[in-house]
Amino acid sequence: MTDSSSPQTAPVRPSLTTAPQGSAMLRSLTGLLTRWLPRQRWFAGKGRPLSGLTVVSATELLPCGSGGPTPGLLHLLLRARQGPASGDCYQLLLGVRPALPPSLASALVGRPAEGPLRGSVVYEALHDPRLAGLLLERLRAPGTLGSLHFGRAPGVSIPSGLPARLLSSEQSNSSVVYGDMYILKLFRRVSPGVNPDLELPLALAKAGSTRVPAPAAWFEAVWPGGMTEPLTLGVLAPYLTGSTDGWVLALSSLSRRADFTSSAHALGRATAEVHTALAAALPTSVLRRPQLEQAATAMTERLAEAASAVPALRPYRAGLRTAFEALGDYARRGGTCAVQRLHGDLHLGQVLRSPDPEGRGCHWSVIDFEGEPARPLSDRRRLGPPVRDIAGMLRSFDYAASQHPASGPWVDAWYRANRTAYCRGYAEASGHDPLEQPELLRAHETDKAVYEVLYEARHRPAWLHVPMAAIRRLAAPPDH
Repeated sequence: MTDSSSPQTAPVRPSLTTAPQGSAMLRSLTGLLTRWLPRQRWFAGKGRPLSGLTVVSATELLPCGSGGPTPGLLHLLLRARQGPASGDCYQLLLGVRPALPPSLASALVGRPAEGPLRGSVVYEALHDPRLAGLLLERLRAPGTLGSLHFGRAPGVSIPSGLPARLLSSEQSNSSVVYGDMYILKLFRRVSPGVNPDLELPLALAKAGSTRVPAPAAWFEAVWPGGMTEPLTLGVLAPYLTGSTDGWVLALSSLSRRADFTSSAHALGRATAEVHTALAAALPTSVLRRPQLEQAATAMTERLAEAASAVPALRPYRAGLRTAFEALGDYARRGGTCAVQRLHGDLHLGQVLRSPDPEGRGCHWSVIDFEGEPARPLSDRRRLGPPVRDIAGMLRSFDYAASQHPASGPWVDAWYRANRTAYCRGYAEASGHDPLEQPELLRAHETDKAVYEVLYEARHRPAWLHVPMAAIRRLAAPPDH
């Protein structure tokens, strides 16, 4: 990615990461980080031993070896080795102080016992408002520092001195809010290539879409070894003050036994507008018989893999396969499926409702275009059928309904009414009704539910009953 401002290269100054003692400093951190990294909730390799760390790049954003009252700030990209594979690459921001104030005690990484940082305290820098604020200052002034490049959208002016606070709810990444004006999302596990959470919102902003907060600034790293694509490290976007996510709103509706269909209908329209804008701005294609048959085969294989790992799924394999067989039959009858760039992980937690800026009720915005973080970046940037996003949202309505303390006809009616309202809203804005292509919709809903069963069994066993209820429903004949 590039920006319209002329890059400003920071003045050259001595750096612990490039001076002769740099290797000693990094070596002194390796043991601390080997113990600290696997305990972080965004570390993806849990359950597998960490055999070692390799430094990919190290950049001092503030001097780390001065020993003075000003904290140092070190940016690291580390390759985590787990077994014979080279492992994932992680982004770390470390603060360095002579002593850690009580307010930052929970951010402690450790105390190096050797090297130029001996006697200092190393900690997670994003917990420190002072150091988190420095990132905003870097984003205000596009330029390059070491292997890092900071870019800014044309015409954007970012105020200085906005107070920083780290959000605590994320699992895969980290986000810092600045003065309720901006939110900076930092990707923890990174790989070469533009992250969709930067690429797609930039494309939508250029197309004039109002459904997605437009990136104000971002920063990237150059991958050592001459790879042409940079690594997207963070994206700064407007913070939608006063907004509420769709999950909270849906649960509120259920708790009050209130109607949610008008919101679901509007959300369907918003989803369609995003899809339409993405299709206009970026390449599209069409899947025909060979590709659709391959997709049906891949879904069947994923079902077999999930059933081998989750015994509760096995009694329903035959019924679930009929959805994938129907997709193959649809292809053999000449059916096709348009594909384009997608959100990739659409659910009620990825949409925000806020007061309409023009005073016309409420406005839905779509956020977090990263896709499923566990999937390779190349997979998340591939074209896919819009029905995949639609199926994800419909499954999210089912998850919300499962949170109601009492099951029964009213809860089931809530789910079905909002499912229909969402699809009708989508159809009105796009001209394509997902309910009129049942083979595509059922296959993708089934594939999503199978994925959910595997995920819940591995990570949240107490939630396994939610997708299993859907599995029983989807395994029944379509007219059941």
